[in-house]
Amino acid sequence: MKEYDYLIHLPDPHPRQAAFIDSQTKRKVIRAGRRSGKTVGVAIYAVKQFLAGKRILYAVPTTEQLDRFWKVVTRSLQEPIDAKVFYKNETEHVIELLGTEQRIRGKTAWNADSLRGDYADELILDEWQLMDEDAWGVVGAPMLLDNNGNGTFIYTPPSLHSRSVTKAKDPQHAAKLFKRASEDKTGRWEVFHFTSHDNPHISTEALGDITNDMTALAYRMEILAEDVNEAPGALWTRKTIEDGRLLKAPDLARLVVAIDPSATSMGDEAGIITAGSLDENIYIIADDSLQGSPLEWATAAVTAYYKHKADCIIAEANNGGEMVSQTIATVDKTVPVRLVHASRGKQTRAEPVAATYEQRRGHHVGSFPALEDEMCLWIPGDPSPNRMDALVWAGTELLQTGITTVTANPFYN
Repeated sequence: MKEYDYLIHLPDPHPRQAAFIDSQTKRKVIRAGRRSGKTVGVAIYAVKQFLAGKRILYAVPTTEQLDRFWKVVTRSLQEPIDAKVFYKNETEHVIELLGTEQRIRGKTAWNADSLRGDYADELILDEWQLMDEDAWGVVGAPMLLDNNGNGTFIYTPPSLHSRSVTKAKDPQHAAKLFKRASEDKTGRWEVFHFTSHDNPHISTEALGDITNDMTALAYRMEILAEDVNEAPGALWTRKTIEDGRLLKAPDLARLVVAIDPSATSMGDEAGIITAGSLDENIYIIADDSLQGSPLEWATAAVTAYYKHKADCIIAEANNGGEMVSQTIATVDKTVPVRLVHASRGKQTRAEPVAATYEQRRGHHVGSFPALEDEMCLWIPGDPSPNRMDALVWAGTELLQTGITTVTANPFYN
């Protein structure tokens, strides 16, 4: 093709790429396997929109992820760039027609704030599953207001082992967006799904061999691009949780707040679960987990203790228990903290709690999507997530299983 009498060297898209490149819908959600060509495809789309006079903003979490997109774009536009028809700023990853709004820009965007201060006709969010949801809902969507612009979301379902690197509040947010978009009846949203096998430019032999190097579940998610919301072998299922769900809890005999602490404000979330018991049934009534400093999660736990009139706060003695006691004491010395010592491993300790759900004695009072995702996506043997850990501690205390000792808070006066 020619623009400004200079050749534009675009790769030939494969059929699955062409489907979303040619789509005229306002919102596109693309779910695709690793090395399936999704980023090259969206680079072709970006160049075509740019040549049509549009202002393009492409965002991806890291610089390494930006490189592939940027190489395709610059290679495609190299002739007019060399001829000074288009200005290129390599440092800022900008190509533009000077004196106009016509521009392609690539940015790294782990979070919403790094996207602020711009606008676009076409906003493309790649590796969307790793971004904070606010990158779209708070910052991205308003960028399109000037010209009623378009939004494109691209993601590969993350393996269960890689979910910890996401900046998303809900690690399932990309999958949930895909589902909502697939159910859209307005014609405003369109979904696209293709696998690594749909890319004719990668080795079929290598794709065959990779089945020996990946778990079956990882292969389904990373290569076949399947959204999985329940891990094979998980101790909890969506059905058992749903079967025990209640809108209101009875008057409970005991109530505890359980903490799985985080040592720093930038680390994993601190799990904070409030649960009660009655007649050998467990009731989960609140999830106040948060990512924050020790003072922040201690304050949240103390707040939950008073709000729900709990008996005590529970923490594991041999995993930061003394730090939990000290930190809670700085917030309120009158709150009792019980430090529990586990006599069993995490999976063994979790099994009696999971069994209560199978026996319909485990009840979620309301809905706790983040907690339920952790419960249903945890594979025994993997590091256990924080909300689920806190739930297991609460359930263990309420069932009185797997505890060898219980110690009062030494900082309690």
